[in-house]
Amino acid sequence: MERYTENIYNIIDEDRVKIGNTFTKIPIWKQIIGIPLIYIPAIISAPFIIMGVNIVRWHLLLLGAKNLKKYKDFIPNRKSYRYTYKKQIVRQFNWLTGWSRTRLFWFYNCGIYCPLSVGLLRYFTYLVKVVENWWCPFYHDKKSDYADAPLDKSYWHINAKEIIKLHPDDKNCPIYTNKKIDTNI
Repeated sequence: MERYTENIYNIIDEDRVKIGNTFTKIPIWKQIIGIPLIYIPAIISAPFIIMGVNIVRWHLLLLGAKNLKKYKDFIPNRKSYRYTYKKQIVRQFNWLTGWSRTRLFWFYNCGIYCPLSVGLLRYFTYLVKVVENWWCPFYHDKKSDYADAPLDKSYWHINAKEIIKLHPDDKNCPIYTNKKIDTNI
């Protein structure tokens, strides 16, 4: 949460996706077709993502990984939700979208679909970052994005013969190792 609130005020206007100003201007038939499309990818991809999560997790566990975060660590605590079912706000749309005026629809979206699907994707991303940091502790311009999946040592840091092959910045990057390594090795 700190990282989110810290960076939320630094968003440049050009970086924003433009949708809020155009949504109300599009025809209702496009909204009716477009809104349910958010569920199709989730329904189709969720089983494969779950299978991928399990395979990547097993890979890490078989290699000896300890202290891996769990899926539940990526789901918001129910107590942090602003709205309960009884207090769930609803949006008043065109009569053609009657299902979207129900409390159940919005509660499902905000209380189930959003946190569980986003949590699943964030968890899978975390596991893949752990794998990437383990096997590939080599710098590139997006590597700092992997810092939320740090390791005690990478594959290349477990053997002194391999450490000497690393660039000095890769030897001591806090993402891959929690110890300062002599760069003169």
